[in-house]
Amino acid sequence: MIKLSFNDNYRFSIFLTACIFAFVVFSGFQSNPIPAREITLRDEHLPVTPKEFYVAKVVDERDDHNTVAWLLPAAINKNNESKPYPVNLHGGAAAAIKQFTDHNLLADKSARPVVIALKQFIAKESYTAGGSVEGRVSLIMSFNLDRGENEDALHLAGYNGNVVYSRSADKPWDVEPTLRKLLINGLVYINTWINRQAGTNIKLAKAVKVNFTDYEEKPEGDTIYYSVKRPLKWSDFQSKTGNNKYEAEVFPFIGYDEEAKVINGVINVRLIIKVSLPKSACWVKRGSESDYALNHEQRHFDIVKLVAEHFKQKIKAQNLPVSNFEGPINEEYLETYREMDRLQKLYDSETMHGINHPAQQRWNEKIDKELKDYGVR
Repeated sequence: MIKLSFNDNYRFSIFLTACIFAFVVFSGFQSNPIPAREITLRDEHLPVTPKEFYVAKVVDERDDHNTVAWLLPAAINKNNESKPYPVNLHGGAAAAIKQFTDHNLLADKSARPVVIALKQFIAKESYTAGGSVEGRVSLIMSFNLDRGENEDALHLAGYNGNVVYSRSADKPWDVEPTLRKLLINGLVYINTWINRQAGTNIKLAKAVKVNFTDYEEKPEGDTIYYSVKRPLKWSDFQSKTGNNKYEAEVFPFIGYDEEAKVINGVINVRLIIKVSLPKSACWVKRGSESDYALNHEQRHFDIVKLVAEHFKQKIKAQNLPVSNFEGPINEEYLETYREMDRLQKLYDSETMHGINHPAQQRWNEKIDKELKDYGVR
């Protein structure tokens, strides 16, 4: 144990007082205190409640992931210019923005998942000619629809916000409220945009509904469009050049037109089916115009109609994706075309182009039954 005399205690007190005074004095004269190098976005109740989307992810696509601001420290006077120092959001920009949206935006996971791609987020301060400090803040974001792991995100809209502020050079400045305000403005913007677009924009559609219409042409031109009320006639066989191998020949085919319109967030696809036959391509040998031969050619037309009905049923059975509903339709159409070619060859092969009467009768009955099943007859 150390014992101090009265004089020792007195001298120690003087020494301690001097040290405290020196600490206070020198601390007070420190011109550039160590600035904070990280910014934490403060929670704030947002003026919107998203109903059509939620923020699923935030990705940082900037070249510099380590800086959101270059700030100038507070200076003693206007002549004491300092260099700007870098500041980042706590945890990085992507993580900080995602945390902010998680805390302050309602996340309805049944809504559309949106990915925020951060293109630019930077605040830069510089001295003005008058000795004050000017700050410029810029935020550029891209809002994209997350379509899952197997598909690229779909661009929806972009936001570009800028703020310019001026401050005294000798006073510290908190840039966080400015950064937060720009971010909130961007979130309000995408919420407004999606609310306005949700019912009619095909990018935001949630489902696909397909309707079919059989094409009709009035008045009739060279092309005959299939109708039970409009059977073939020998006068339809208008080509002058034919194949001497057969008595008559027709060339029916299938096609479709497509119309798509978004109503209340659903893509309503209208497929206009065209089962047709050009008169100018049909021919018959003179003297071969019998009812039996005409029935054989009519059945070629009927087969294409049945194939068209198969096509409709296949499309109806599918849950078409909103991101690429045309793809499955095109694939089924190509398969339908192959089916048409296959059935036409099978029909002619089994009936021997109409020469085999029993086979022809079986095909007649088969075709009539199936047409009836589909409500065509």
